[in-house]
Amino acid sequence: MIKLYGEPILRAKTRPVPRVTEQTRALVARLEQALEDNSGLGVAAPQIGELARVVVYDLGEGPVALINPKITAREGEAVMEEGCLSLPNLHGEVVRALRVTVKALDEQGRSFVRQAEGLEARVIQHECDHLEGKLFIDRVRRETLYWAVGEDENGEPYRQPTTLESALRVFESRVRAQA
Repeated sequence: MIKLYGEPILRAKTRPVPRVTEQTRALVARLEQALEDNSGLGVAAPQIGELARVVVYDLGEGPVALINPKITAREGEAVMEEGCLSLPNLHGEVVRALRVTVKALDEQGRSFVRQAEGLEARVIQHECDHLEGKLFIDRVRRETLYWAVGEDENGEPYRQPTTLESALRVFESRVRAQA
């Protein structure tokens, strides 16, 4: 189950994975399943209750796992709408680097470097933020926040503008109701 905004683990800084083990590979498999179950683009370990520096993303070409990812370079700038599995149906514009270079370990514990741009670069940055206890709402252009409520005949979301404070109250009440 994906952790929702208001759960303390989403604001915690994760711990590096000391070495890749079967337990690490099992965590990657759980992240892949969470991604599939929730129709997301990416997911980080804290979102499923683990404080490990592990993320998985899938942009349609199969899942990519990044263990102990570190963004080593950023170039350019782009504004794009983002959402988050931990803040369902909330969206807003975020400025991020257009291109990134990330160094990480794969599921066999081998180090690799990946260069990404566009949507892939954005997803990597978003998920790496989770590993630092940051959420997209920490970077969002507040005036662009909206709830996606249903869809029109073209599949576009109906947008209900909101404030950050109002949206956070909704999530906090959901977490209290689950407790």
